[in-house]
Amino acid sequence: MAPENGEKVEVGGLNAFPGTKAKKNWVLLSLRVVAFVATASATLVMALNKQTKSFVVATVGSTPITATIAAKFNQTPAFVFFVIANGSASLHNLVMIAVDVLGPQYDYKGLRLALIAILDMMTMALASAGDGAATFMSELGRNGNSHARWDKICDKFETYCNRGGAALIVSFIAFILLLIISLISIIKLLNPNRINHASS
Repeated sequence: MAPENGEKVEVGGLNAFPGTKAKKNWVLLSLRVVAFVATASATLVMALNKQTKSFVVATVGSTPITATIAAKFNQTPAFVFFVIANGSASLHNLVMIAVDVLGPQYDYKGLRLALIAILDMMTMALASAGDGAATFMSELGRNGNSHARWDKICDKFETYCNRGGAALIVSFIAFILLLIISLISIIKLLNPNRINHASS
């Protein structure tokens, strides 16, 4: 017997509605797009962050001897981790956007929703760790540590520090978005019908 229009049928363990497309959650999709832009921006700004300056290190007679020093993100493991964490978050959201937009039009249940919720939480945790590590090193670079006799560098590499600070701000905005996305994914896992009705 052929299913009537709009009747729910099982296709390979997936719930499909013949003649209709699965409803998209446009709020979640929009959040993912903004989060992708934010994490990608933070990744690029930090990865391209570099400043070169020349300093007088000695004077021979009346002739100053200068040394050129470059401040780069890859000289600090915390900033490298920051770039990796935000790059991974960008890739995750890009894949999720592609799945939502280009994926098969089925109303997936159970395992897929659980996997997405887990991946969203892992991405949020990774971004949080990267932000925390980079924030610690940024504070150390700006203020130093008199107890450990670590000198600050932001008075010498102002542009480098300002760019790094901008990357951090954007990344924290992305983290808030990832937190909201993760909460929506968990709610969708617990009550998928509620989210689908709200997004229609």
